[in-house]
Amino acid sequence: MLIHRLLSPARIVDLKSHDLQSAMAELLSLCQLKPGEADLEVLLEKLVQRERAFPTRVNNSIAVPHVRAPIKQKYVFAVGRALNGLSISSGGDAAKVCFVFLVVASDKEKSYHTMLTTLARALSEDKVEERLRGAASLQAFRAEVAAIAKGVSSQTSFFVRRSNQLILRKAGEIARGVDCGQMLLFADTFSSSVRVGRTSNRGIRTIIVTQYPSETDMDGDEPEAIVVRAFAGSRLSQLRSALLVGLMRGIIKPSERVCCVGGRLGSNKLDFVLAVDVANEFPSILSSRGSTLLPPNVKPEVFERALGIATELAIEGREGKPVGCILVIGDHKKIKPYTKPLILNPFFGYNAEDRNILSPFMDETVKELSSIDGAFIINGDGVIESAGSMLAVHEGISSLPGGLGTRHAAAAAITQAVDCVSIVVSSSTGQVTLFRRGEPLRLHDRSTTQTFQ
Repeated sequence: MLIHRLLSPARIVDLKSHDLQSAMAELLSLCQLKPGEADLEVLLEKLVQRERAFPTRVNNSIAVPHVRAPIKQKYVFAVGRALNGLSISSGGDAAKVCFVFLVVASDKEKSYHTMLTTLARALSEDKVEERLRGAASLQAFRAEVAAIAKGVSSQTSFFVRRSNQLILRKAGEIARGVDCGQMLLFADTFSSSVRVGRTSNRGIRTIIVTQYPSETDMDGDEPEAIVVRAFAGSRLSQLRSALLVGLMRGIIKPSERVCCVGGRLGSNKLDFVLAVDVANEFPSILSSRGSTLLPPNVKPEVFERALGIATELAIEGREGKPVGCILVIGDHKKIKPYTKPLILNPFFGYNAEDRNILSPFMDETVKELSSIDGAFIINGDGVIESAGSMLAVHEGISSLPGGLGTRHAAAAAITQAVDCVSIVVSSSTGQVTLFRRGEPLRLHDRSTTQTFQ
């Protein structure tokens, strides 16, 4: 999503306010919303209530207040800076924000959470705060905001080396020679925005695989992008997750063979070409016993976000310690009879939109609550229904691969009892395992991701 195209320089300003609530009111007044479309006082009250319940801080000094409204435009953005800081509350809170990215979205816009995630990730990247503070003038600040929203550094650019162009060209020849319909380009090989340039790979669709939602440039076209986290420095650490996400979205077919091109993370040098038969990578979940990879009521983007959080938990843990968890995704009404609460539900009483896993501001909440025993129950539209739920399935699993314990057995059993999908993070190995119809699919393991460096 190209957010920078929706930014207006006239709505990127130096703030006169001294506290966050006044700053939000000041930015709302810049949005020029029509009286018949939205009441500014009502919108401000919604923004204030959300900030109290779920602070929208991305970095230490950046806030992203957001609200839906019955407006004709898809989005209206307003950005303000206050280098002396904005007090967050009148209750003695010493923490301050210096930059406010206000988002007003149409209440009918379906890409709302995707846009928030894209913006939050762009603002959370390294040195963003430093770049914003370093803007000497308002004009320079506007340029930095546009560059950050675009997903590239205003001071660096990348031009593909002749060797990379040669590998891409030869990869196209290999892809055609072995009947690959698509090419996966691992963009994290490059340290900045991918500018592939012209190649002879006409007729072969290119899919960008990256852990950052940065913009890519493929001869002026926007290629399909799959955003998945690299588990380690391995060249292939994203491969299985990228293929799985592509399958879930329907942009990769089970019967396909795809050509993968990439190199070591951040090396700026392509050094491998690999042809992969998709069906051979996922023989268990692509079996004839089921017709769909995802339950019909589960949105692919919900599965992608849950997988992303699980992968981040496997990599990071909490406070330096490994953490295990279960995420069950499906029709919560059908799953509920097979669950029992172990604790009071921490998500009870909150608006559905505020507890949606697609919101980037839910990531830390889910990660923090993952240390509690029990599973997260997530509806197919992304709304988190409960945490700390015990999975009480009477039907057992006949057999599981060695090394998988009771957490995995419970996750497998629920996917046999109900048409749902579960993702498990092992606290001992950091392994991420997907279960569908009782069948396991291992995606990541800390002990095996260091191969093929």
